[in-house]
Amino acid sequence: MTNNYHERLVALRTRLATLNLTGFVVPLTDEHMSEYVGDYAQRLAWLTGFKGSAGSAVVLRDTAVMFTDGRYTLQVREQVDAADWQFVQVPATSMTDWLRGAVQAGDRIGYDPWLATVDWVASAREALADAGAELAAIDTNPIDALWRDRAAPSPAPMGVQDDALTGRTSAEKRAAIGEWLTERRADAVILSALDSIAWTFNVRGTDVAHTPVALSYAIVHADGTADLFAAPGKVGDDVVRHLGNAVTVRPMTAFKDALGQFAGKRVAADPDRAVAAIHETLRLGGATIVAERDPTVLAKAIKNPVEIAGHAAAQARDGAAMVRFLKWFEETAPSGTLTELSASDRLEAMRAETRCLRDLSFDTISATGAHAASPHYKATVESDAAILPGQLYLIDSGGQYADGTTDITRVMPVGAVSDEMRDRFTRVLKGHIAIDTAIFPDGTLGGHIDGFARRPLWEAGLDYAHGTGHGIGSYLSVHEGPQRIGAPNYPGGGPMEPLRAGMMLSNEPGYYKAGEYGIRIENLLLVVERDIPGGDLPMLGFETLTFVPIERTLIVPALLTPTERAWVDAYHARVADLLTPLLDLETAAWVAAKCAPLQVE
Repeated sequence: MTNNYHERLVALRTRLATLNLTGFVVPLTDEHMSEYVGDYAQRLAWLTGFKGSAGSAVVLRDTAVMFTDGRYTLQVREQVDAADWQFVQVPATSMTDWLRGAVQAGDRIGYDPWLATVDWVASAREALADAGAELAAIDTNPIDALWRDRAAPSPAPMGVQDDALTGRTSAEKRAAIGEWLTERRADAVILSALDSIAWTFNVRGTDVAHTPVALSYAIVHADGTADLFAAPGKVGDDVVRHLGNAVTVRPMTAFKDALGQFAGKRVAADPDRAVAAIHETLRLGGATIVAERDPTVLAKAIKNPVEIAGHAAAQARDGAAMVRFLKWFEETAPSGTLTELSASDRLEAMRAETRCLRDLSFDTISATGAHAASPHYKATVESDAAILPGQLYLIDSGGQYADGTTDITRVMPVGAVSDEMRDRFTRVLKGHIAIDTAIFPDGTLGGHIDGFARRPLWEAGLDYAHGTGHGIGSYLSVHEGPQRIGAPNYPGGGPMEPLRAGMMLSNEPGYYKAGEYGIRIENLLLVVERDIPGGDLPMLGFETLTFVPIERTLIVPALLTPTERAWVDAYHARVADLLTPLLDLETAAWVAAKCAPLQVE
């Protein structure tokens, strides 16, 4: 592996020695606990070469370790030099558990308090203390001193998200937050998650690739007024007029000082979203911290009728672009002239032809053959593979539109594929149908239904190492909590959230055979109320939001039950009805053929 990552690791160790540190923790996040971060915050990638969207590292004097979950088992080994780094999979082994066994008495392990949660700090401090070691907060991240060409935070201006697309004004949202604070006898709440700020103030930005947020902090007070902190020039006159007199715009540099001005007051701060440095600054300033979840999290997750209607419009537009792409792919791929990057570029161009695309919703996963066995593979110039006959091609992609965020995965064969591939595809489809048709009591946790998707694979001794579904934002983050479909023993596990009507989630079971192929079928769903005649309980179910054909040549109809075959036929009938008016005659005919009823072989 030819690069200068080894030299960067050596330089960091030298720097740590000058700071009297024996180790340092490097997470993949920013000061806002974001999943996707701006270029300026890509410290883990700079140090290791890892390009995934979830991971962390620990550097000790003689050992360096990468921590990733099952989605990145293959990718981390391809991108990070095993001569310098060990690989540990979470959640089987947590970083804190690993540290407990790896440090020695007297060690000082540094961390950046602007990149860590209070709970992580408490857990790590306890683990290190068990071994006689110390966790030390560092004022300036040592990587920043070494990263000479580090990008500056984006200076791009905020934009206004029209109230006609949000369904609620910023004033209404801030008033609701004020009521939440009053109920808790709190004076103010700190908003540090970028999507929470964007949602609360009905603003958007371009500071993070594929996530329309703007770098900022906010403090909302019990009377509904607020302070919004952003870099000079980021908040233009249009945004100021939109926010009104109840919101005071202040420089980003004033945020830390503002945290110290709450002596004797009660201030709410989310332990999972407001970093340790925020909590510590509040404490030192004399505030009483109310450790509660950011009040926008659940409100943002439960979509209102305007947001639901906007999402439906975005899905139809996106679905039409997807079928144009799939038709083109089916006709072109057998020639052997396509590559992963050329295919994903074509899909992006087709989405752009809608003239409504603001951005992709994440880096497209365009993966053929063995690359698709890595669930979060990202094609690069170096890895770009030719798409060849006999392979399965997986495309996981989405668009950011002003009225909605989309995310869809489809798998296409390139010529004839194996019976095993078709068997596995059909088992994944059976799991997908089981989630789509699930009916469950109001208050059910996402983890309670996760096994529905896995059962057809489990019956064949198979599984997949990721969650089955994640929440999604309304022209916001493609991965939005708190809802998800997943169990604690799979990546993304942890505390579960009750599913509620109005939440949107993905439905994406999969199967991955290392070195050969990968399969995933993903649609988005809306949680809706279900009226069960004669039932005793309020029940919920799902309404399908994504309408694009599921490749029929990969389905083994005999493996489906009559009810499952009926689901496929009904789904495809809805696809044809929705998309045909949006397509040219040739593409509409292609969709009609793809959506014809299944025939048992």
